[in-house]
Amino acid sequence: MGTIYLVRHGQASFGTNDYDRLTQTGFAQARLLGAYFRFRNIRFDAVHTGTLRRHVETAHGIFEGHPEGGGGSEPERVAGLDEYNPVAVIMALTGRVATPDAMAERRDPAVLRDHFRLLRDALIAWAEGRSDPAGMPSWRTFQDGAVAAVVEARQRCADGNVLIVSSGGPIAAIVADNLQAPPRAAIDLNLRMRNSSVTELSSNPRRHSLVSFNSLPHLDTNPDRALITYA
Repeated sequence: MGTIYLVRHGQASFGTNDYDRLTQTGFAQARLLGAYFRFRNIRFDAVHTGTLRRHVETAHGIFEGHPEGGGGSEPERVAGLDEYNPVAVIMALTGRVATPDAMAERRDPAVLRDHFRLLRDALIAWAEGRSDPAGMPSWRTFQDGAVAAVVEARQRCADGNVLIVSSGGPIAAIVADNLQAPPRAAIDLNLRMRNSSVTELSSNPRRHSLVSFNSLPHLDTNPDRALITYA
């Protein structure tokens, strides 16, 4: 029996013109997660990430905290683990593009809540086939790509530990598929996911099964609650 650890990337630079990079908080989250894996004596036989910068930076941060954890070489990058394009998803529903000024305003809690309500509506429309975001696959194709990445990992490393660093969308899609949950449930799972959270799957060559979802074992006892972030 093997174990697949699905890790959502650390906090990225939401509300800036370059979201796809970790903040200092994001790097701290990743290093603390690595230290937790070191404490638990968990070493990885394979490491996979999406192709996005925040995925790779998170993996590097984990192995800064756990130098002997098996991350000596660059992780294998898998496009199926990449996130959807939230701008395209929202534009497909509203016909509007967020401007840099609007992005900066999202630091305000009320504006932030409104943004995520709109994002949820837009994601559900995409997942249920009621919108067609430009440059993006259908929800089912997106989900199939994420699941295929896990299937490939478990077949290649059936009895070992696999680290997969991705984003909330693919991880939620993988969990929803495993639970045979509808697309709307996957969207709700996605929007509850915390930065650097761990979702654990048990695996063998034939199947993988959910053990835990969206846990923060590396932050649960940390006195700095500012390390627990969602965006």
